[in-house]
Amino acid sequence: MKKKDYLSVLDLSKEETLAVLEMARAMKPSYVGNDLDGAVFALIFEKQSLRTRVTFEVGLLQMGARGIYLAPGDISLGKREAVRDVALNLERWCDGIIARVYAHESLEIMAKTRIPVINALSDLEHPCQALADFLTMWEKKGDFRFNLAFVGDGNNVAHSLMLAGARLGVNVAVATPPGYEPKEFVLRKAMEEARVSGARILITNDPAEAVRDADFVYTDVWASMGQESEAEERKKVFASYQVNEALMEKAPKGAMFMHCLPAHRGEEVTDEVIDAPYSVVYDQAENRLHAQKALMKFLFT
Repeated sequence: MKKKDYLSVLDLSKEETLAVLEMARAMKPSYVGNDLDGAVFALIFEKQSLRTRVTFEVGLLQMGARGIYLAPGDISLGKREAVRDVALNLERWCDGIIARVYAHESLEIMAKTRIPVINALSDLEHPCQALADFLTMWEKKGDFRFNLAFVGDGNNVAHSLMLAGARLGVNVAVATPPGYEPKEFVLRKAMEEARVSGARILITNDPAEAVRDADFVYTDVWASMGQESEAEERKKVFASYQVNEALMEKAPKGAMFMHCLPAHRGEEVTDEVIDAPYSVVYDQAENRLHAQKALMKFLFT
């Protein structure tokens, strides 16, 4: 079987993405098996993590495999040793690499090895989060005929949601402050995918316009890890992009709220919204486990 990496949501075709999501639903009722029996995975984490680390480690255990966690201080990726050298060593010992990194280029270097590499988050994309999110939305709506609105920073999460939506035929609207839109080359890719799937992609600076037809309203932190020095300035820039009850009222009745977590309550989202009955943030978090188990089964068996 040819090696397959998952650095971007576009690394899986529409049919493959749907197959992984179908598998995740089938595996969801407390699935435990030996699909990855005896396999060993290197878990490279340059950034702190709760959901990503726990769901990958639990998933590996439930599938008969083991993960070796490598914290920032263990290898100092690219500082103590070149990324290429780290990857070439790991391919001699491990069956795969799951990496949460600052620079997407690090993943591209790792992917030149003989073992599969999974993007557990980079500055460019968060594809495993998008898989879990589309699994969640599919469960809530029963099909993929829905509209998704993302309000906030045009960051890695926005990129993956936009690309996944375009590939699956889901309409995606992204509202950001001027100057914080998704990267232009990512938008071009999304528009190319949308032309094939029939999806609509909207980029706007108006949150109300983005949520007008939204079945799901999604946000993320205004300053991601590595942007701490910008946090105070971003609070000012993004103040009018908070997802609060007033904004949710501009969405259609029955719209649900989503967040990849961790949330900065009182900043990008209010307590009233994230704790509301229409919030599905913990369903998303649970589905990280199921979506990633299905992804690993698809890539490694």
